[in-house]
Amino acid sequence: MVVIIEYDASWPVLFEEEAHRLRAVLGLAALRIEHVGSTSIPGLAAKPVIDIQVSVASLAPHGRYVAAMATLGYRHVAFGDFDLVYPFFHKPIEWPSTHHVHLCESGGQQELEHLVFRNHLRAHPQVAAQYEALKRDLARTHDASTPQSMEAYSLAKSEFVANVLRAAEAGGAAAAAASAPKC
Repeated sequence: MVVIIEYDASWPVLFEEEAHRLRAVLGLAALRIEHVGSTSIPGLAAKPVIDIQVSVASLAPHGRYVAAMATLGYRHVAFGDFDLVYPFFHKPIEWPSTHHVHLCESGGQQELEHLVFRNHLRAHPQVAAQYEALKRDLARTHDASTPQSMEAYSLAKSEFVANVLRAAEAGGAAAAAASAPKC
């Protein structure tokens, strides 16, 4: 079962610590490192996993960051074609994870959508509360024992996420996320 816990004020600190380690290993290849996912939304209950998005100039050739991420204890998990545009890593190597890293191309659709979604939830607490309620409902019905089962849980939130992205786009949030300062 997916476990959702109350917001933990240490999550931003854990992100900063891991971002520092990622910068040390990835160097200038990491153009932007952002805290994304539910643990990046103050007050939002979440799985206790720090989600991090690292923007790079290019993901080609495929798999180019696997060895560097392994030095920090991350395991690459390929999810079909999506791995070509948003490679996923988790640590520790054995489940459950404490950290997830998603790589994306700077300026690309994945980078923008995840930042817009995060920023919209931060700016709209009522939408964040709806998202929390959805996650709690889905947590009761999804197993969290494998990366594939966690992916199924994530995909079950797709319609909600798409609706939030449409609302944010209507409000001009995409331009603001794209021009935000890089970490």
